[in-house]
Amino acid sequence: MDKWLKRVQAIPRTTTETSKESPAVGTSFSGQDTIIANPNSDERPDASQTINMDSDEDRETQTLPSRQQDDGREAHSKIRRYNEDYITLGFTYTGNVNFPQPQCVICVQVLSNNSLKPSLLQRHLETKHGNLKNKPQEFFERQLRLLSNTKKCLIAPDAVNKAGVEASYMVSYRVAKAGKPHTIVEELIVPAAMDMAEKMLGEKSKHTFQKMPSSDNTVSRRISDMSADVLRQLLCRIHASEFYALQLDESTDVAGLAQLLVYVRYIYGGSIHEDILFCKPLPTRTTGQDIFGLIDSFIRSHGITWTKCVGICTDGAKAMTGRHSGVVTRVQAVAPDATWVHCIHREVLAAKGMSDSLAQVLDDTVKMVNFVKSRPLNSHIFFTLCSEMGSDHLTLLLHTEVRLLSRGKVLARFFELKDELKLFFIDNPFRLSDRLHDDEWLTRLAYLGDIFGLLNELNLGLQGRSVTIFNVRDKVEATIKKLNFWSDCVQDNDIGAFPSLQDFLCENELRLADSVRCDIRKHLGDLAVQLRKYFPETDNHDTWIRNPFSSPNTFQHPMLERESLIEISMNGSVRIEFGQKTLTDFWISLRAESPDLANRAIKTLMPFATTYLCETGFSALVCLKTKYRYRLFVENDLRLKLFPIRPNIAALCKNIQAHPSH
Repeated sequence: MDKWLKRVQAIPRTTTETSKESPAVGTSFSGQDTIIANPNSDERPDASQTINMDSDEDRETQTLPSRQQDDGREAHSKIRRYNEDYITLGFTYTGNVNFPQPQCVICVQVLSNNSLKPSLLQRHLETKHGNLKNKPQEFFERQLRLLSNTKKCLIAPDAVNKAGVEASYMVSYRVAKAGKPHTIVEELIVPAAMDMAEKMLGEKSKHTFQKMPSSDNTVSRRISDMSADVLRQLLCRIHASEFYALQLDESTDVAGLAQLLVYVRYIYGGSIHEDILFCKPLPTRTTGQDIFGLIDSFIRSHGITWTKCVGICTDGAKAMTGRHSGVVTRVQAVAPDATWVHCIHREVLAAKGMSDSLAQVLDDTVKMVNFVKSRPLNSHIFFTLCSEMGSDHLTLLLHTEVRLLSRGKVLARFFELKDELKLFFIDNPFRLSDRLHDDEWLTRLAYLGDIFGLLNELNLGLQGRSVTIFNVRDKVEATIKKLNFWSDCVQDNDIGAFPSLQDFLCENELRLADSVRCDIRKHLGDLAVQLRKYFPETDNHDTWIRNPFSSPNTFQHPMLERESLIEISMNGSVRIEFGQKTLTDFWISLRAESPDLANRAIKTLMPFATTYLCETGFSALVCLKTKYRYRLFVENDLRLKLFPIRPNIAALCKNIQAHPSH
């Protein structure tokens, strides 16, 4: 009798409950329609009923270990199984197959395992989705397929998706480094990679590249993220540096927008580094107030201290060098230790003055070049003529005032092709073509080609990274002395310093005319005077920086610094180190030993000597922002293109969620 009572208690519901919860959709669930005897009756169920109940119970439920109820009796926990016929009621299951939970394919609501009964599922369908209760089974199966596809989209990204995100960063970095349009990834790189993978690795590997995000907007975001990352690295370096110097210049892009480009020089890792700080547009005016306001806003918003600025290098424009409202004046007001250095264009300005006869030669040359180059037919004819004559060069060069090296190259190329030009002007007459038959005119042309070529060498010698004021001073002083020396040599008919002029006179058995000699000597003297005007002599008070081992007693500074200089000059190991390092690195290495003396030297060496970096930056900007990309916000691309610091791509990938490409 006790065994029978326990068996009755384990039965899930009575006949009355079963009759009330029977399905209404015409599907039979035999496992739930079990007939139970009245436990208060002395009659026992027959064998057939008991066997049927046991088989149904085993199929639909699973009995777990008993637990103690509040009244002391033992109760059994049951796990209900999912039946595939439940899809007619609009339910599938989710979770583990051993512990399924019903999920509605319409509203995606998940119920408990105890609700896995046809009656409860039927009730949910009729109360929540009454308008769908008479839908056929195919409708619910279609909803199940839609739900399954949605679940697949919500699956966590796998390793391939994460690798695709990292690959998109790496490809975007290469695109920015090369200065290419952002659409090149989706239009060229990914299709090309898929073609290579299909032929070399197989059909399956081809589809792996499709998971890499490659749209132009994605590439733009990647470049923006990497630009912000390298800027953070740069700001950390500047904050750690005790001093820094600025180099700035302004130019107009293809869209007519004024762009302000700023470079910074700072100390990092025991040496001097030079990197682009920012490139931002000036929306309205380009006055000194507007330029300084843009720089000051960036400096203060990023927590950089103005008092650490020890130098600023600009061109000679009024907006930069104005006495009352120029950028230099405003910077020195907030950075008292900042010294101003004129830009690279000083030697170009010095070369602008020449006598009327030499200026006329230059003007005639430019007009003849324009006659050939400005007409496509003339240009094609001259190209064919040079090709048939086997000339080293096939075209002339146009003269451009804004290009620093233009004048010397144009004159040298014109002089090299003078014979080809004589033949060209026979069939294509020009009013100035008779100049090519004038020996004195050609003599002056040969001299101008040589002297401007020598000035170009000076210009190139002042360019480059890590150039200090001592490098500029040495080259300019040497050029001034050469000019005076060449003037004396020309007076003695020695023109060996001008190879084109010398070869021309020797080939034609000519002597240097007195009028030409006077023009050459006057021009050389004027060049020396102008260079001295733009590069005045110094009192050599900082020679101890260049050579701390000679005459330390002439150093006129506080007593402690003079003692430190004497100790350095007598230290043999320091002398060896001085010969192995650059001048700036040498003084940086002495900061721990002689901080005051080393800081004084670093303040002198830190300022930029030229605006070479800004010139190269604007050349890169011209390549980036073309008439086809005139709406490009160029700062992010330009920073990655010019920046030697690589972004931390691994850290950037951790901050975003990986999604496959659509």
